[in-house]
Amino acid sequence: MKGILGKKIGMTQVFTTDGVLVPVTVIEVEPNVVTQIKTMEKDGYEAVQLGNTTIREKVSNKASIGHTKKAATTPKRFLKEIRGVNVSDYTLGQVIDASIFSAGEIVDVTGVSKGKGFQGVIKRYNQTRGPMGHGSQYHRGVGSMGTLLPMHVLKGKKLPGHMGNEKVTIQNLTVVKVDLENNIILIKGNVPGPKKSLVMIREGVKANGKKNAAPELISYTVEEVEDTTTEETSASQE
Repeated sequence: MKGILGKKIGMTQVFTTDGVLVPVTVIEVEPNVVTQIKTMEKDGYEAVQLGNTTIREKVSNKASIGHTKKAATTPKRFLKEIRGVNVSDYTLGQVIDASIFSAGEIVDVTGVSKGKGFQGVIKRYNQTRGPMGHGSQYHRGVGSMGTLLPMHVLKGKKLPGHMGNEKVTIQNLTVVKVDLENNIILIKGNVPGPKKSLVMIREGVKANGKKNAAPELISYTVEEVEDTTTEETSASQE
């Protein structure tokens, strides 16, 4: 298991050399720092803690400064653990960048979904509304609340409430491209969360080591064109 923290920038589209349009999500991956290594002997489980997004010491507390100082790095805004890793492959203070993934790999992306506030059962659970005629008197209700007995609403009844703003993982997404120069990873499809939100990219748990064929994308290059305007003008004047 391997993973890295990144920031969702937004969505765009790329084209393959076969002319296929591929919708992708752009994730900016600032180099992560291993801020802590947890072992079975000391913590009861094995994991590595990654730090992302540097912040000033002035706006950090002493606990955060002291924690990251052990890894010889500056305070970080986000700290997340990744379990199921071989801790012997990591060292305290190690820097991890986008190169741990390559095009064609299958990954799982975790983030916090967009919050949609208080919503009814039709939007929240995709239930069907009632007849919209004036005599219906039942348009967007919650439905039956249960039988006469046991005289209370049954546990698990789908009711209106807060929608979104919860941890969501989308599995089996494909890495389309890894741009090490700009610290960018392009992932096919959409990932949870609004723009500028934190996401975690991990190796797909259902991939079983499989890897898709990396698509060959169209690259655009700008060629220098000689300026022949002066020569043509002088020739016409002659």
